[in-house]
Amino acid sequence: MWKFLKRALIGKPLKTLDEGQANLTKFKALALLSSDALSSVAYGTEQITTVLVTLSAAAIWYSLPIAALVLVLLVAITLSYRQIIHAYPSGGGAYVVATTNWGQNGGLIAGGSLLVDYMLTVAVSTTAGTEAITSAIPQLLPYTVPLSLLIVVGIMVLNLRGLSESANFLTIPVYFFVVMILAMIGWGAYNILTGQAVYHATASYGTPVAGMSLVLFIRAFSAGSSSLTGVEAISNAVPNFKEPKTNNAANTLLMMSLLLAFFFGGITYLSYYFGIVPNHQVTVLSQIGLAVFGGHNLAFYLLQLATAMILAVAANTGFSAFPVLAYNMAKDKFLPHAFMDRGDRLGYSNGIISLAVGAMILIIIFNGETNMLIPLYAVGVFVPFTLSQSGMIIHWFRERDGFWLGKSLINLVGAVISAALVVFLFWQHFGGVWPYLIIMPLLLWMFYKIHQHYISVGQQLRIMEKSKVQLHDYDGATVIVLVGNVTQVTKGAINYARSIGDYVIAMHVSFDENPGKEHKTANQFKTEFPDVRFVDIHSSYRSVAQPTVRFVDVIAKRAADRNYSVTVLVPQFIPGKRWQNILHNQTSLRLRAVLNSRENVIVSSYNYHLK
Repeated sequence: MWKFLKRALIGKPLKTLDEGQANLTKFKALALLSSDALSSVAYGTEQITTVLVTLSAAAIWYSLPIAALVLVLLVAITLSYRQIIHAYPSGGGAYVVATTNWGQNGGLIAGGSLLVDYMLTVAVSTTAGTEAITSAIPQLLPYTVPLSLLIVVGIMVLNLRGLSESANFLTIPVYFFVVMILAMIGWGAYNILTGQAVYHATASYGTPVAGMSLVLFIRAFSAGSSSLTGVEAISNAVPNFKEPKTNNAANTLLMMSLLLAFFFGGITYLSYYFGIVPNHQVTVLSQIGLAVFGGHNLAFYLLQLATAMILAVAANTGFSAFPVLAYNMAKDKFLPHAFMDRGDRLGYSNGIISLAVGAMILIIIFNGETNMLIPLYAVGVFVPFTLSQSGMIIHWFRERDGFWLGKSLINLVGAVISAALVVFLFWQHFGGVWPYLIIMPLLLWMFYKIHQHYISVGQQLRIMEKSKVQLHDYDGATVIVLVGNVTQVTKGAINYARSIGDYVIAMHVSFDENPGKEHKTANQFKTEFPDVRFVDIHSSYRSVAQPTVRFVDVIAKRAADRNYSVTVLVPQFIPGKRWQNILHNQTSLRLRAVLNSRENVIVSSYNYHLK
């Protein structure tokens, strides 16, 4: 049943040699990897105006210079990440750059920030998508969290089917959104130029606003910079592109940035021109759509549908980049090696599932409130931005390749603005970003613990070239067979034990509950196997594991004195169907688990397969 369901949801397995066919063209990659960045225009302008309107509606005109400053940062980040794509084509983006140029600690801070940020990407995108749905259908407001969780599960399943299939699916919502935003900005600009749109700005550009301060300006700028989240995703996923990988990735990044700049600038200007004021019930983008398209008509609902769709699938950027980043960190032994395993569809399935679970936990914790997640989300982006761009300055001064001074200057601009944003976010939004100061130390501790474990295991398992492995020569073998009842399983296990052991002991644990049954079991065994020693260990506390371990320890000590090896044979029967396992107790699993802790004891299973 599970196998059938898995095939229906995920599809049939792909051969490893099919990996090249699953790589992305620029057209598909733009849909798969830019959905997060492009979708951020649905809430980026709103974040700026929400901060400004706390002073007064007249302050909304400041959104224009703030948007211009955000676009300057976008240019610096885009140029920087194009350089990173060519300099570090293996993927991993900020993690690889920071590790190479800032060392291990810098790399882990960048990598840890991005791992959490991709979970936030999924959480923010899905909750924002749900908000767009509830803006159009207010009756769904009470079901915000379940809707968000359902969207995450759907995108997870889509990604488990593989890059190519998820890209095929995503081309529809992403390019539909691109068309609708282009149509909205284009129609709005046409109406403004022809005088058909009425100027409703809350205050003209340059109007002095009492109480406006640099602190509020910075607060609005740091909030609006959330529009730049997701720009780094393409540099993390370079290995997923078709050849030539670096050129295709760099060109895709450029196309995405141009669209993002046009959309963000256009939406911010329309918001200012039509005097849009943030409303808790209706998003700023929805209000712009109403103003441009003239009411609740077909064009407006298409815009709402496109916005909801791209915000929902924007989470896919995280699903594309997180597994590759986790793979790079696992390869460096800072995450479990399970993140390096490919699934049936050649994707890093463990990374995909882990990301989905983390995002769903965040959605539940924050109760689906997008605004509560965005400041923490922005910090997780700009810390790696700062580390990667400053790392590239070190890279250029070390390599001194081509126009390296000009390139390092570009990185310097990006690094300074990014670092300033990190400071501003902690300064102005500390209430929303303080968890970062707890999460990062915990992540760093976890990374180092994992790394120490792998290093320790490697040292203990490695065969040194100049040394010989010391093999112990035993004089014989003792086999302990664990016996519950005298059955066909027991008979087969005893016969197998005789074939590999010089001395066979059958061990049974009895309880107070049914002494007659225990006596009968002992007699039955002695009748079937009169030449095998039968030991009955009594347990007053209904525990099988502890008496077994104590007995094995005694036998192992005696065997060591005789220079005998000790093998504990755990018999078990295997039902004909997997689901039937839940109908039987798992004593054999528990016994193997506790016996595995014994250093000088070999634990083996004897499987008896039922029809």
